[in-house]
Amino acid sequence: FPVTMHPCAFLLLMALALHHALPADIRFQISQLLNIECNFSIVVHSVLFVFIGMNDRGVVLRAFEQFRLKSCVDFKPRAAEEFYISVETDFLRFHTKLDVCWSYIGRSSPGGQTLSIGKDCGRKGIVEHQFLHALGLNHEHSRYDRDDYSYFSKHSENVSTTQETPFDYYSVMHFDKNAFSNGNGSTIITKSPEFQDVIGQLMEMSEHDATELNKLYKCNSSVSFLDHCSFDEESLCEMSVCSAAGYGWQREKSVSGINVTDHTYLGKEQNGETRTSFFMHFSTEGRNEGDAARLESKTVTPTRDCKVQCLQFYYYHSGNESDQLNIWIRELQNEADSTGALRLMDQITETPGNYWKLHHVQLNANKSFQVVFEARKGAGTSSGGFSLDDINISETECPFIWQIRDFEKKLDSGFDFGLSPMYCSSDGYRFAAELEVSSVNEFEIHAAFVTGAYDEQLQWPCPWRQITVQILDQNPHIQKRMSFEQSITTDPNLTRYGPVFISDELVFYNGPAFFKLLTREDLARREFIKGGDLILLFTMQGGICEGTSENKFNCCIKSKWSIISKIISINVVHQSRHLSASSE
Repeated sequence: FPVTMHPCAFLLLMALALHHALPADIRFQISQLLNIECNFSIVVHSVLFVFIGMNDRGVVLRAFEQFRLKSCVDFKPRAAEEFYISVETDFLRFHTKLDVCWSYIGRSSPGGQTLSIGKDCGRKGIVEHQFLHALGLNHEHSRYDRDDYSYFSKHSENVSTTQETPFDYYSVMHFDKNAFSNGNGSTIITKSPEFQDVIGQLMEMSEHDATELNKLYKCNSSVSFLDHCSFDEESLCEMSVCSAAGYGWQREKSVSGINVTDHTYLGKEQNGETRTSFFMHFSTEGRNEGDAARLESKTVTPTRDCKVQCLQFYYYHSGNESDQLNIWIRELQNEADSTGALRLMDQITETPGNYWKLHHVQLNANKSFQVVFEARKGAGTSSGGFSLDDINISETECPFIWQIRDFEKKLDSGFDFGLSPMYCSSDGYRFAAELEVSSVNEFEIHAAFVTGAYDEQLQWPCPWRQITVQILDQNPHIQKRMSFEQSITTDPNLTRYGPVFISDELVFYNGPAFFKLLTREDLARREFIKGGDLILLFTMQGGICEGTSENKFNCCIKSKWSIISKIISINVVHQSRHLSASSE
């Protein structure tokens, strides 16, 4: 070979010589990670091609956010960089969008490399799969140690590396059991039968996928993740407790009398017995009105250009409805500032729920800050208090929450789940969602615009707002979650996204619908149902490259909404229904 040949090009030719039949989603199968010169830098530049559909653009941007959350790899629009990824379709060659998703493995050559997002490829897991190829990862089922776990063709130890990570049935890089099948049976058989229906998941990258990527790029940090705490370590994640003598936040395994136990391993058994874990509890029983205690996080520093953070935590309110849980941030002006300025961001005071409830607080710190949880005794008697567990902080915007209590029991009883709470996007569009069950294994979500205060000032039909619904994997650590989501994007050329000017909270239901998200068996494999509850997250993202081919990247979600399921075409039928919003 010429001595001037780029080392990655050399590996490409070697791969072609070694592998004659390549999987359909790989162009020039090369070594995973054996030549570091074939890797991108941790900042990857990319271009979204003009024929990428609006919805697929939004899905790509959401996939980028997951890379930022779980790894040190960041994505930015290309200016004049020599190496970059061009996200395209096969439209120019075939004059139609084909069902083709593929990528090169690793950084190929100067001048840009194509990554194809074809028809039906606009799902977060598929997009992540292709970008992981571009970043240097091979298929999980092609590992040289794969024979210990399943039966399929593999690469040799001289061509690929595992980055010393365990074989992962949940990897988004693993093909499903029927890959390349002619219809006469499965082509991949797992040696552990319980994983036969797990392989090939396309929800999102797994914990081990992210670990392998970070090891490849020699980092152990994240672009947008800031902090996590489940209180299982006595160090309390470097959090500090401040209270008067005799009472305050206490680290507990359980609290007698109010039937509260830890949320982290709620209902989860390991090795045949329930795992012991801890949470923080502030008792308001026997306290005087005004008694309070604070729990302060360690200092974290936002690094992204958009100064937006999402605080997530679970709380259990078992006290009096007048008791308060106040959430503050203490923003520090410089390294010498140890006191900072306190700002109240949210307050929880409500009728006790006696269950673990997910809560989000949108933060906007510009500098290093601490989160302060202040529990305060209100008026009246109490036999409980506030409990706190599974805290996560990330540099993202918070989605809307619909927590459905006792989901499985209601599903078995034929319960009408009805409508979600009302949500309002950051640009004023008001909407809700309805969950319908067509069978014990099939679920439908209908999104609907609701009359709101700003309807007369908004643009109708609603233009280019992406609705995403997510079934939350309730793993306590945000970086280890594998949630399921689907997205659709409103089209201003369709009347189904028209205005809603109806009184008495009537909803225009001639809008998008999602169906058959996950089966009941799928819901049982991860932590989609925890403590009996299913949690749906909703976002509405606006202004996704509106009407242009320009590659616009938002470092944070600018507006909100989200829903669950797969898109279907529906007839244009005008329907109106009364809303009876309930979070139960």
